[in-house]
Amino acid sequence: METHSRLTFCLYSWGANSYGQLGQSHVEDQCVPRLSVLPCSALQGRTVRVVDGGGGHSVVLTESGEVFVCGQNDRGQLGLGHSTNVLTLQLCPVLNHRVTNVACGWDFTLFLTDSGQLFACGSNAFGQLGVGQTVTHSSELLAVEVLKEPIVSVAAGLRHSLAVSASGSVYQWGTGLFNHAKRALSPHPVPSHLNSKLPCPVPGLGHRKAQLVTAGSAHCVCLTEEGELFLWGRNKHGQLATAEPFLPSPTLLNRSLLKGEKVMGVCSGWTHVVAQTERGRVFTWGRGDYGQLGRSASVSENAEMLMGIRKDCIPLEVTSLYGATQIVCGSEHNLAIVARFAHSQNINPQLKTSAVKPVGKER
Repeated sequence: METHSRLTFCLYSWGANSYGQLGQSHVEDQCVPRLSVLPCSALQGRTVRVVDGGGGHSVVLTESGEVFVCGQNDRGQLGLGHSTNVLTLQLCPVLNHRVTNVACGWDFTLFLTDSGQLFACGSNAFGQLGVGQTVTHSSELLAVEVLKEPIVSVAAGLRHSLAVSASGSVYQWGTGLFNHAKRALSPHPVPSHLNSKLPCPVPGLGHRKAQLVTAGSAHCVCLTEEGELFLWGRNKHGQLATAEPFLPSPTLLNRSLLKGEKVMGVCSGWTHVVAQTERGRVFTWGRGDYGQLGRSASVSENAEMLMGIRKDCIPLEVTSLYGATQIVCGSEHNLAIVARFAHSQNINPQLKTSAVKPVGKER
């Protein structure tokens, strides 16, 4: 008798679990990956497209555009219409829209739909939802109505948000960077995009067309269609690849620091940046206290002596990540999928030469 195997999606989670953000039906921390609890009906014929997490909540997005959420919900960041923590993944209706991407801030969430519309929920104490200052927080999903153009990319920092429109314009909102800017720029005024509770155009990109944005705890990164990187915000740990303590507007990263290559992908942790170039090289810079730069201290020190500047400001290549097919950043750690030969050590040939390599660690 002929038998047919069926691929079943399973979600594993581990780490801090104080609010049930691991979706395992309890609040005990987990030091090893364990299966999260999902409704059985949600697994049938569905695959996961995006997984993201905030300060204490998690969001899973399926290929069909459905959203499942769990964890901390005291500010309504799960978008379920209430503020009770959720210990297992639950379906979030998202106003019957098909969601294509999601970005989690510390205690808020941004949902991007297939029509380019942006919805937000959770804390708005710093204007990070982009709906004005009259709303302090919301457990209902609110449309970010100021954005008239379709949105193609969205990012959430600790207390600020970023978006790219279909025309390539960049918008920023949330006052999470304001105090840093005020101290650094005094007595000069703080630019409006750093002190707005509604989406505000970000100046300084010239005629370049933005393609993607990513955010750290208090900094911003933009990738253009030409493969250029622009960075701005707080620079305490050299994450902006400069010695300046704060950059108020987008500043172009010198391509020579990346061996003259165009950037094809970028992601950001709280205080570090990871960029991948057109030839598959991976560069890291910023804070490295927890190993999140993926390079040895001796390499950084040698570079510092040669160039005469802070070691954390210098983008350096992590050769072991060459050719990575996907890289993502946590707050102070990273994960990468890197192609390897099937006979390589610790690689299962059934995984089609894909390996996940963690870099750095959580505090």
